[in-house]
Amino acid sequence: MPVPRMSSRLAPHSEIRLAGAVLHADPSGALLWPAERTLIVADLHFEKGSGFAARGVLLPPYDTRATLDRLEAVLRRVRPRRVVCLGDSFHDRRAADRLAADDAARLARMAAAHEWIWVAGNHDPAPPVAGGAVVDELMLGPLTLRHAAAADPAAGEVSGHYHPKASVTVRARRVTGRCFAADARRLILPAFGAYAGGLDVLDPAIAGLFPGGCDVHFLGRERVTRLPRERLLHV
Repeated sequence: MPVPRMSSRLAPHSEIRLAGAVLHADPSGALLWPAERTLIVADLHFEKGSGFAARGVLLPPYDTRATLDRLEAVLRRVRPRRVVCLGDSFHDRRAADRLAADDAARLARMAAAHEWIWVAGNHDPAPPVAGGAVVDELMLGPLTLRHAAAADPAAGEVSGHYHPKASVTVRARRVTGRCFAADARRLILPAFGAYAGGLDVLDPAIAGLFPGGCDVHFLGRERVTRLPRERLLHV
């Protein structure tokens, strides 16, 4: 029986070529690797809202459900064989204990339906296994998938951690949103979590990782747009 392909019903994406791999930056904030039938997401930060509430900062407690809704939607549309979560999937070490029972069951069903890999992050150095496997980093073909960018990586690094975002002017209005940042050696994904926030892609913490500059792939509501650096504004 032939192995089914990753669905071609993809939203308007932006193509990124890295170490010979052809990747698609999806408007959802996920990274698609059609040749490997793999979907990659970063920084889900499940239960960030309840974590802040425990410290007296009250946020609407719906971030986990909103993130699961978005994740389930892209999984249903793309139908990947493998899912890789690039760390900080849970906001802290106790976040999994705070998941509502129906949210925990929903996440377990998603993990059981795919080859699911949790990469450890700084917020969740030992992520709870809700199905799937836990690794420190993952070598997959020509790519190295890890949570945070290394100081001097080999070509083909894919990471999260920094939650990049960018600002541009569109029809005389300033628009700020999440983005992918990439050069010939590395790619940093935007945060996928509903409450994850972001760091200006022009901030030295991100810009310093791309000494020759980077391509910015800006998430719009319906498509991803590749933007030249000269169009970017400081957030």
